[in-house]
Amino acid sequence: MSHLMNTYARLPIAFSYGEGSWLTDTDGKCYLDALSGIAVNTLGHNHPTLVAAIAAQAGRILHSSNLYRVTQQEELADKLAALASMDEVFFCNSGCEANEAAIKLARLYGHRLGIDSPAIIVMEKAFHGRTMATLSATGNRKAQAGFEPLVSGFVRVRYNDIEAIKAIANSNKNIVAVMLEIVQGEGGVNIADIGFQRGLRALCDDHDWLLICDEVQCGTGRTGRWFAFQHSGIRPDVVTLAKGLGGGVPIGACLAAGKAAGLFQPGNHGSTFGGNQLAATAALTTLGVIEKDRLIDNALAVGQLIRDGLALALAGSKGVVDIRGQGLMIGIELDRPCGELVTRALAIGLLINVTADKVVRLLPPLTFSADEARELVARLARLIGDFLAAR
Repeated sequence: MSHLMNTYARLPIAFSYGEGSWLTDTDGKCYLDALSGIAVNTLGHNHPTLVAAIAAQAGRILHSSNLYRVTQQEELADKLAALASMDEVFFCNSGCEANEAAIKLARLYGHRLGIDSPAIIVMEKAFHGRTMATLSATGNRKAQAGFEPLVSGFVRVRYNDIEAIKAIANSNKNIVAVMLEIVQGEGGVNIADIGFQRGLRALCDDHDWLLICDEVQCGTGRTGRWFAFQHSGIRPDVVTLAKGLGGGVPIGACLAAGKAAGLFQPGNHGSTFGGNQLAATAALTTLGVIEKDRLIDNALAVGQLIRDGLALALAGSKGVVDIRGQGLMIGIELDRPCGELVTRALAIGLLINVTADKVVRLLPPLTFSADEARELVARLARLIGDFLAAR
């Protein structure tokens, strides 16, 4: 009997080795990985450049704390600020920590404006984390149940509904920020309309609010741009990152610009492990490989190949509601619950995920090849087709 807390409904396999887009379990069976550790293994598994950089850094120094300068962290902050056109960066260890930092920034910003009870507009179906503040910001009642009282100060609206936000702007003078995922991952791979994004930017400017973009899952090149907000040409005031940033090594980041920059001062926030030498080296190496190997272009091309292939293979299949996504963040929405597809996929050597009950979610590594994309389409289309035909 395991002494692990029962917090995950784990699948009955364990992996012993990975190479590129493939994983081998402890029984020697191989799987095509179309999930990449939930958008974490940006460079796939066992990437030689990342492995060498981590090993070399581990042989020098792993951690010294943020009581001292960390040169790798400084270099990483400069790199991220340049890629995102932001001004400053705070490093932590995860997506929920990055979002906690963003929420604290927004509240501090509101208090600086003289607002005693600052509030943040958040979206239905959003997922921002499982700490108390990020859970409260999350739009998933199932995840929140049993953890009340939730943290106050969040006002929820429908995703992609600019008119609802305008109505709140006219009635609630405590609003200080809007927080959204440009692509909702856990919510079902829902994409914010370009017009909605630009409208939010204008509305935040008009009302002196912060625009916070949670790019924990959709950032770091996954959608075919460095950051998903770049598809619309806007610049947020705050951006949060994690998951794929370190290529598998835990690291999160909260980026700030404009009126959100300069708010945190010594003592306002911190992290013992955040941005240590090992994590920062992993992130710098991951970003470097993405650039060198043009993996953002690959994400666009291969993502389109997967979506087009699935659309063709599943054309006419009753039960397929939508095939959507950006780059290598793809959702196939069915008309019925399909969680059992995850276990069925294991039987044919495929790793996928189902989210929002009815959406098959694909998050392959950015190194995914065209041949692997065609193999994924062939296996998945057959799996979905058989599932739909049986009901």
